[in-house]
Amino acid sequence: MKLYSDEELAKILDQEIFHQISEAADRLGKECYVVGGYVRDIFLERPSNDIDVVVVGSGIAVAEELKRMVGRKAHLSVFKNFGTAQVKFRQKGVEYEVEFVGARKESYSHDSRKPIVEDGTLEDDQNRRDFTINAMAICLNKDRFGELVDPFNGLADLEDGIIATPLEPDITFSDDPLRMLRCIRFATQLNFQIEDVTFEALERMADRIKIVSGERIKDELNKIIMAPHPSIGFEYLQRSGLLQIILPELSALDIVDQKNGRAHKNNFYHTLEVLENVVNAQCKMHNAQSATPEEHAKNNCALSIENCALYLRWAALLHDIGKTKSKRWDPAVGWTFHNHNLIGAKMVPVIFRRLMLPLDMKMKYVEKLVDLHMRPIVIADEEVTDSAVRRLLNDAGDDIDDLMTLCEADITSKNEGRKKMFLENFRMVREKLTDLQEKDYKRLLQPVIDGNEIMELFHLPPSREVGVLKQYLKDAVLDNRVENEREPLMQLLMEKAKNMKLI
Repeated sequence: MKLYSDEELAKILDQEIFHQISEAADRLGKECYVVGGYVRDIFLERPSNDIDVVVVGSGIAVAEELKRMVGRKAHLSVFKNFGTAQVKFRQKGVEYEVEFVGARKESYSHDSRKPIVEDGTLEDDQNRRDFTINAMAICLNKDRFGELVDPFNGLADLEDGIIATPLEPDITFSDDPLRMLRCIRFATQLNFQIEDVTFEALERMADRIKIVSGERIKDELNKIIMAPHPSIGFEYLQRSGLLQIILPELSALDIVDQKNGRAHKNNFYHTLEVLENVVNAQCKMHNAQSATPEEHAKNNCALSIENCALYLRWAALLHDIGKTKSKRWDPAVGWTFHNHNLIGAKMVPVIFRRLMLPLDMKMKYVEKLVDLHMRPIVIADEEVTDSAVRRLLNDAGDDIDDLMTLCEADITSKNEGRKKMFLENFRMVREKLTDLQEKDYKRLLQPVIDGNEIMELFHLPPSREVGVLKQYLKDAVLDNRVENEREPLMQLLMEKAKNMKLI
């Protein structure tokens, strides 16, 4: 970060848009400040076009005056119930969104995040901010243009890499419990430390998160997941006790059971390692390919680039959640987690509903990857056969590359020899997948005789028998026992139907 004097801040804000806001406020005789994330990001040298402005008095009035000054090219939206207004316009090739709000003070009831709002001073407004690094303000009025107002030493915390609250953290978090997740989200995104007193308040107040909606929790979790190192956030969530409340299935993995001197690994920290491995793989892939949305769509991917990144990370986060329910002790082999992939896949919709995550193809994508994530490992642990790879390609479909990325990320063994063997076998699996895809196996793996024809041939309604016959033909094609052609498949179908006494 860089430190700036008031004179240097005035030069940074020496842009037409800030002078226009300054003139609009001065015409109305109102104190006016740019605040919050925009000020923080100046010192972090992170460009932003989203500008929050606090006016001591009516923010709506200043927004309306700015609209009059800018003219028809500006779009004004007024939200009288909230006392806010937004002005959007394009200036010198840059799109700006300026949010105006009147300075206010807030008070809360214990069972609600909705505050009772009153008009207030700049000091009142800074008191209600969530963190010291977001409570800084820079004056835009002409006679004080560029003057930094920093009553809580947010600049020092920014320099030290500290997340702390302006007031007592218990009050801050009790008033609006979502701030606990925002605290961890900022620490994760900025790679900052949470101040000890603030973190202790997180632990004390964790139970208050229960009054926050799943949708708001989901938004913060998504931002943590998309951070450069999301494991930082999930470790904070676990240590604070928040994860046990909002995502108990993941929290439950943080245990190591021991019996007869044999222990299993800590699957929570294994999951965080897998998540970091997926992030690293995505970064490498992006740097190597720099895929555009158009190129991405040509690759038959059903999700956008952003959604692929996000929901592959969700799949990494949830890939082992079935291990708690599937864990068993077997004296012959030690701890086992049989079918944890199937159990975990069934848990995905429950989690998505609770967190108000989308229940569409994005959930199905995560569900599929959790279900299939053991398949490539089983193949790579044995002989890599065409038949096994065909089945994998058939079941994974267009998500095969993401599945392979997840499975490679899942190899976290500290035994370098075993790790090297798995990764080499995965390379062989990828080669076979490429060969099969080049031969258009997506088309060839679907038997030319479908369920409708089977029902017509044997005068059957939709039934178990139809499913058995379809699967029999599909297995024959996948195992390369017969060409995917009508005549040999019909011969097999008739033999099977005869054995089932359908003819």
